Amino acid sequence: MKLSKTDRQKELTNRLKEEPFVTDETLSEYFNVSIQTIRLDRMELGIPELRRRIKDVATKQHDEIKSLPIEDVIGEIIDIELDKTAISLLDIREEHVFTRNGIARGHYIFAQANSLCVALINDELALTTKSNVQFIKSVKLNERVIAKATVTHKSKHIAKVDVTSSVQGETIFKGQFEMYYASEGEKNG
Repeated sequence: MKLSKTDRQKELTNRLKEEPFVTDETLSEYFNVSIQTIRLDRMELGIPELRRRIKDVATKQHDEIKSLPIEDVIGEIIDIELDKTAISLLDIREEHVFTRNGIARGHYIFAQANSLCVALINDELALTTKSNVQFIKSVKLNERVIAKATVTHKSKHIAKVDVTSSVQGETIFKGQFEMYYASEGEKNG
C-alpha cells in the first residue's frame, strides 16, 4: 500500500531521524517509490543527501580525535564519544574486493574495526596490543559496513574495546581489542 505524499514525507522524516545514514535506494524500496521521488521529498523537506548528512556529522567530531590523523582511519567516522563509543561506515568498492568473486578482503573489515578502536582512545598514542576477531559472514562489493565500537574497560595504560560490524543490520564481524595508551591512569572522555 502506497502512502500519500504527506504521510510518506512524515514517515521519511521519522525514518531519517532514527537511521540518518540510510541510502535513497533503500528508502525507495521501503516506500515502494522511485529514487527520484525520494530525492524530491528530501529536497522539499530540506534534508540533505546522504554524503552531506555523513559529512556534517563527521566534521563536527574529527577535531576531537587525538590518537591518529583522520586520514589514517579506514572508513568514515560518523559518531564518536572518546573513551566510550564510536561508529564508522565503510563502503565496499572495487579496491576492497577479490576480483574473482567480489567478496571483500578481510583485512579491510579488520582495519576498519581496528582504526576505529585507535581513534576512540582519548590519548596522543594508542596502539593495539591484542585482538580476538571473528568473521561471521562475507561482505560483497557495494555493501556498506557499519562498525560500532564500545570501550568496555579502561585501566592504567590498557583499554578493552568491543567492535561489532554489520551490513544492513546483520552482524558480519565481531572483535575484542586490547588497546595500549600512553597516559597514566583512567580518563573520563
